[in-house]
Amino acid sequence: MIKPILTYIFLVCTAISFGQELTGQELLDKAIQYHDPNGNWKIFNGTLQVTMETPNNANRVSTIKINLPKEYFYVKATRDEKTTEYTVEKNDCTIAFNGKTDISEEVAKENNLTCERANLYKNYYTYLYGLPMKLKDEGTIISPTVQKKTFKGKEYLVLKATYKESVGKDTWYFYFDPKTYAMEVYQFYKNEAKNDGEYILLTEETVINGVKMPKKRAWYYNKDNGYLGTDILK
Repeated sequence: MIKPILTYIFLVCTAISFGQELTGQELLDKAIQYHDPNGNWKIFNGTLQVTMETPNNANRVSTIKINLPKEYFYVKATRDEKTTEYTVEKNDCTIAFNGKTDISEEVAKENNLTCERANLYKNYYTYLYGLPMKLKDEGTIISPTVQKKTFKGKEYLVLKATYKESVGKDTWYFYFDPKTYAMEVYQFYKNEAKNDGEYILLTEETVINGVKMPKKRAWYYNKDNGYLGTDILK
């Protein structure tokens, strides 16, 4: 009689275990529920103060304004004696350097002041500070399989994301706490076979306009754990 009972318990436990396995989309939904429980990101209108610390360089201090409903983005960044300002409002772009909008071609070329760069900053900041919600964007391909990985001594639920060619070519992995579903690490590769790319450790949290964002993002190379720098959200 004992053997059938044990078999029954095993089957029930196995069924429960399989029932608790999450798909990629289910994990993403739980992570978004943690970081943006009231759906505030899609109407985000706020200001971020970010200090970037890098080895052997002066800090870069940036003021970033994002207004998603109005399709407005602004960043003012200062390092040493140089201050750049980029504004992107829908399809319009304006640039200022050290407070002046009348910029010579020589100065623009020397400091890489272009609207292409303005849009790069817009996409960069709205993507990283909009995670994991940005993984719902069109063109993002979420793997249906959730992996379990141990990273820096902690076990995570890991989501793999790739992109349609028109959106991007990198492969990204997002690491979530298995209990809270907080995003604590992300990692990208341009060529995973070469172990290139970087990983980013997220520590501490702050809430801005109802969205939980990492206060610190520390960047490292995948290949040798070389330290690149840290972004600190004030």
